[in-house]
This record gives sequence, structure tokens and C-alpha cells, in this order.
Amino acid sequence: MSESTNPTVRIETSMGEIVLELDAVNAPISTANFIAYANDGFYEGTIFHRVIDGFMIQCGGLTADMRDKDCKMAPIKNEAGNGLKNELGTVAMARTNVVDSATSQFFINVGDNTFLNQTAPTPQGFGYAVFGKVTDGMDVVNAIRQVKTGNSGMHQDVPVETITIQKVTVG
Repeated sequence: MSESTNPTVRIETSMGEIVLELDAVNAPISTANFIAYANDGFYEGTIFHRVIDGFMIQCGGLTADMRDKDCKMAPIKNEAGNGLKNELGTVAMARTNVVDSATSQFFINVGDNTFLNQTAPTPQGFGYAVFGKVTDGMDVVNAIRQVKTGNSGMHQDVPVETITIQKVTVG
């Protein structure tokens, strides 16, 4: 596929660089949403705020002081029925219990998380939309997943030492 069909994204973190290939064909809404946040510079200064080894590393919405960064766009439609699976190294949209609530936050699966896949088009079985995969930097992902975590206010599984997204570049 051409680069314009499947864009690549370079995420520079305080622990190293992660490169993603987004799936614009199977997850066009999630891909466009992610690219819009990236091109706006929204992700700069956000942190990996939830890290669970064997499960996932989540980022893209909180600042170093554990405050939600104001999202500028409306939540998007959940594309969990797109055929992509929550497998090791894939990237998916984070959301609340509301099916169509994803905004800026995303996570990288650090295990095969089949229980996050869509099982039915109902709120209980809808799943989490995968929209890309890590193509380079799994060593950085693995380093992040193994950091020491603790609690910060009401948040659990927060890295003890802050891991910041410094820059996200599309292209």
C-alpha cells in the first residue's frame, strides 16, 4: 500500500522513539482522528499515564501533573468491528464505558488482548478499535511496559518516573 494509504507516525518519547503504521483502510475514522491530534501538536507534553505489563501502555490525554488535557474534537465512532485484532504491538483507541467515546487517548497492546476485540455490536461486546501497529521501537514499548508503577491520586498503574511524549510527527 502507498504511504498516503497507510501513514506512518513517529512518536518521540522521553524513553526513545516508537514508529507506528496506521491502517487508514480498515480504520479511517480513528486514523484521521489520531493524525488530526498529532498535526495539532496535542500529544506533545502528554504522558504514558497507565502502564500494565502484559496488558498495555496508555497515553495521549494527561499532562505530567495528571490533569486531563482539553480535547478539541468531539468523540469518534468506534471502529472495533473493522477486523483488526488487539494483538501484541497493535495500537487501539482508549475509551470510557460509552462505546463511541474515544478522543485523543490510545494504547499499545503489550500482549494478545483478545478480550478487547469486538464480540457483538452491543455495548458489552463492542470492543476497542485497533487502528495501527508498531513497526519500529518495540524495544522502547517493552522498556515502558516494565517500568515501576504506583498510584497518583485516583489513578492507578502510573509510572513512578514520568514518561513524556515529546513530539509526534506524521509522514
